Amino acid sequence: MTVQIRPITESEWPAFATVDRESFNSPLSPEQHDRFREFLELDRSLAAFDGDLIVGATAVASLTMTVPGGPVPVAGVTAVAVLPSHRRRGILTSLMTRQLNDVHERGESVAALYASEAAIYGRFGYGRAADNLFFRIPTHRSAFVRDAPVDPSLRVRLAVPAEAARADVERVFEAVRTTRPGLYARSDARWRLDVLGDEEFQRRGAGPLRCLIVEDDSGPRGYALFRVKGGWTDHNVPDGEVLVDDLFATDPAAYALVWRSVLDRDLCVRLHAWGRPVDDPLMHLLAEPRQLNAGWLDDLWIRLVDVGRALAGRAYAAPVDVVIEVEDRLCPWNAGRYRLVASPGPVTGKASCERTGDPADLTVPVTALGAAYLGGRPLLAVGAAGLVTEHSEGALRELSTAMSWEPRPWGSLIF
Repeated sequence: MTVQIRPITESEWPAFATVDRESFNSPLSPEQHDRFREFLELDRSLAAFDGDLIVGATAVASLTMTVPGGPVPVAGVTAVAVLPSHRRRGILTSLMTRQLNDVHERGESVAALYASEAAIYGRFGYGRAADNLFFRIPTHRSAFVRDAPVDPSLRVRLAVPAEAARADVERVFEAVRTTRPGLYARSDARWRLDVLGDEEFQRRGAGPLRCLIVEDDSGPRGYALFRVKGGWTDHNVPDGEVLVDDLFATDPAAYALVWRSVLDRDLCVRLHAWGRPVDDPLMHLLAEPRQLNAGWLDDLWIRLVDVGRALAGRAYAAPVDVVIEVEDRLCPWNAGRYRLVASPGPVTGKASCERTGDPADLTVPVTALGAAYLGGRPLLAVGAAGLVTEHSEGALRELSTAMSWEPRPWGSLIF
């Protein structure tokens, strides 16, 4: 089947949104879905047309995302969809290939996405680069360890509505954003509609969005955005649940107080938090960490669109000097050998990654490099799975160690 792929016009947005709604079985009304229009960059949208009918779609959000060493421009891939009536006809491959070419021509070296199905995006060179946890904590079993940090200068303030505290919330988030790979700058629309949005469909059967700020005389040092789902048993015993949407703090004492404040909410017996980092300090604060009842999910997927620039554009945790043979079927400009040389340091600018004709120390598929790029997916494990070929003894461990990073990557908010 022949399809035309091009960006959409403003008048074609409703048809573009219909593809997304049908493909994801979305329960949202067209009016609710139109909120997404505020995030969409028309010139970075792509639609597949079968005649006059839009049958496939994808888009890019222009992001500034933290990688090891600091923030870089990243293409945030979103709204990838094909109508059920047009699946398995090569439309998705055509869309993703065109998109990668467009991203490359724009000069962005890295693309990122959240996957609706984990099996899809490895075909297009994306590697699972970050994970997240969800917690289901019984509040009566949530005591902290005795030496949990405490700062007497801190106090808790409730903000109603949550939008009233936006300046304080943003201040805390911005202080944290550049410290963890995967976090990205949130646009005005992202803050207004996603983070602080409080439409009925966003409540998921719970109450309105609530906000608490932890602060001292110098200003805010932490916050939590949450909802409360009230409930009572047949015997009139409180059975409420706290649903945590967003929680950040700038230091350990503020972090502990924010968590303590949501865990101690009156009339609530459970707390459910999702999308938390895999190294969340909360697991060390709880006296009984088994009470986290944690579950593990995939978070960000990363694609290196320009291998040389991407590897040279991040920091490294250890010295490295290796020649990497990169395999990349979909982006032929990436395929070939690169010499990566870097010294350790907390900032970018200390690495070079240039083309070379020297023999390869190891052969790595671009998916594995994407998975390792943010520092949270050791290449050694990929090698143990037989997906990396080592030609020089010790080269895989050297590269894996150098690309590792703390803290672990985490995107926090689906784009």
